[in-house]
Amino acid sequence: MIIKNIKSIAEMRLVEDLQQEVWGFSEREIVPLMTMIPTIAVGGTLIGAFDGETLAGFVYGFIGREDGHTTMHSDMLAVKPAYRRANLGYQLKLAQRERALAQGIDRITWTFDPLQSRNAYLNFAKLGCIADTYKINFYGEATTSFLHQDTGTDRLWVTWLLNTPRVRRRLDGTTHLEHPPPEFERIIPLVQCAVDDAPQEHESAGTTAQEDALIEIPTDINSLQKRDATLAVRWREATRRAFTRALAAKYTVKEFYRSAGRAHQSGVYLLGRERER
Repeated sequence: MIIKNIKSIAEMRLVEDLQQEVWGFSEREIVPLMTMIPTIAVGGTLIGAFDGETLAGFVYGFIGREDGHTTMHSDMLAVKPAYRRANLGYQLKLAQRERALAQGIDRITWTFDPLQSRNAYLNFAKLGCIADTYKINFYGEATTSFLHQDTGTDRLWVTWLLNTPRVRRRLDGTTHLEHPPPEFERIIPLVQCAVDDAPQEHESAGTTAQEDALIEIPTDINSLQKRDATLAVRWREATRRAFTRALAAKYTVKEFYRSAGRAHQSGVYLLGRERER
């Protein structure tokens, strides 16, 4: 596997094709090479993971300004289904971090669907991102993607502070996060998975008076959506309420753990009132 900058027209065409393969977008909704070319010319990144002549994955970002800071906004990360267990998403993010730091940029931002547990684990547990902004239907109520037909396009806006001790500890393996600590059992979650896979909400005032807060999500929202689209919508609505309420109360999303350790398999977000740097 070779990870390298994408420069040629032929390779950019592969990026167009992979967008449609991974997300099911129509041609109208993909980022075309006519946009990629000038983005790269002014300092953006387009990096591919190649298995021979096959584009196994890519990451694409452009430079912007957020709250007075120059940032790299990582707009797209895609990996072919056959390569999903090859850790390519992580490797592509590291390559993007390297390019950003070489340009004097110390933060990368992006958005992701907070119901996607695989992406949440990458962003918080492995990379050390934080998030304090929730976008409702960021791309509209639906797109042509099969992922956006029932549950909308809500997104968490994450920030990756590239040179902080927190991030360096994650990348050098000093901090390893997998399952939540036992003390989580004492925290009342804003949303948790019930035994029937339905979301159970706790809306008492005490839940947002805690120092920390939890939001659970299903392990695999895509499978759940195929099985019961109505239930998937309930998860979107419940987590939307929980995230917007918590972030309005000045919580920050800090961590994501696999398996909440309760009576079922799930994922769990940890939110706290202070950012860890």
